Amino acid sequence: MTDTSKIKEHMEVVGSCGKPVGVVDRVAGLSIKLTKNGPEARGSHHYIPVDWVDRVDQKVHLSKPCADAQMEWQGHPVEAGEYIPEEK
Repeated sequence: MTDTSKIKEHMEVVGSCGKPVGVVDRVAGLSIKLTKNGPEARGSHHYIPVDWVDRVDQKVHLSKPCADAQMEWQGHPVEAGEYIPEEK
């Protein structure tokens, strides 16, 4: 499990492909809430499970490519016990 205390507001989130997925607004339970201001967000907040995080340095690096993350992100935070599809 990822140490979510390392995930800070305004950190860039990148996919395993190295391309941007979004920017952290805040950690919300088991999810990372992304800002709605970035070009990837198209004016809406999106949530990604913290389980997708591979590592955190100056950026939040995901274990899946940005295209997959953007296809699977959600409009609400992940709740405890909610099913998260496994990576293929």
